[in-house]
Amino acid sequence: MKKWTVLPLFKSVYSKKQTDLTLLDFSKAFDKVSHEKLAIKLQDYGIRGPALKWVKGVLNNRHQFVIVNGSSSEPIPVSSRVPQRYVLRPLLFLIYINDYPQNVKSEMRLFADNTAL
Repeated sequence: MKKWTVLPLFKSVYSKKQTDLTLLDFSKAFDKVSHEKLAIKLQDYGIRGPALKWVKGVLNNRHQFVIVNGSSSEPIPVSSRVPQRYVLRPLLFLIYINDYPQNVKSEMRLFADNTAL
């Protein structure tokens, strides 16, 4: 993979060529990560055995419920979302979206929930 620099951007602007830059900020990105799909991608990257079991343990067996005026709903399983304050949260998200640039014809850079292309 070649090292990305801003030099091509400056060259294009200086030579008055059309230069386009798109910045993406995935809204609620960490809340949209499917546990099942993330586990498949982790396996594809060679993460198996105890390491995969540990990550699945952090993600699975989580439930959420709502309390309104002192009454609570029934707990339901959480099938997506990387927990807040989880140190691996940005890394797991990058693993989840790491294959996106394969389908884009321009140079693309990923960082946590932000993308530049």
